[in-house]
Amino acid sequence: MTKHFLGDTAVLLGRSLRHIARSPDTIITTVVTPIAMLLLFVYVLGGAIQTGTGSYVNYLLPGILLITVASGISYTAYRLFLDLQGGIFERFQSMPIARAAVLWAHVLTSLVANLISLVVVLLVALAMGFRSGMGVLGWLAVTGILTLFILALTWLAVIPGLTASSVDGASAFAYPLIFLPFVSSAFVPTASMPGPVRAFAENQPVTSIVNTLRALFTEQPVGSGIWTALAWCIGLLVVACALAGLTYRRRVG
Repeated sequence: MTKHFLGDTAVLLGRSLRHIARSPDTIITTVVTPIAMLLLFVYVLGGAIQTGTGSYVNYLLPGILLITVASGISYTAYRLFLDLQGGIFERFQSMPIARAAVLWAHVLTSLVANLISLVVVLLVALAMGFRSGMGVLGWLAVTGILTLFILALTWLAVIPGLTASSVDGASAFAYPLIFLPFVSSAFVPTASMPGPVRAFAENQPVTSIVNTLRALFTEQPVGSGIWTALAWCIGLLVVACALAGLTYRRRVG
């Protein structure tokens, strides 16, 4: 049964990746906004922002990476909606294919596409002066956290992808996620914010994840913040996965 599921998922994953390869504008569109923000804040606004660090691009990059993921997962909801409306799910159900494989193929496609987008943004940041002396373990830790974040938001994206009544509705849910880093430590230290805003910024998931990534990039002690970041990522992943699975069973059967 497991072998059957893995084989079906691999085949359907290949199908989705071929669609992306034939339409690279998906990834290009995903990275345009984060790269534009990176350029704007570093070269236009960065000189007026006091972060207490030597390089603003080093300070800014973790938040930009999270915005890249938030931009990318909207395409998961979009692709799911189109497949659902196009009758692809019903067609696959009439074939000897594991039902869960269809959903997992979309999730893994999102993971691959978002990792590619993150690499593109990182290369642009390197060209702009980003530097890190991290070793292999540091890069593995960064990759692990970002992977968990991608999977958590992807499973969250599955829900509107299955329940939306229009293409715009399927992808619009990502907009609040894109703007959430603006009320965090992604662009400026939270100490500069007024009381209520600061309280929200310091206790929302983006801040703990950004601070952990920034500490890893700069080879500073991560402290207990890494456990908070992991708790947010894993907690959101578990809840989103459960809700998405329930929605899938009700919607598709």
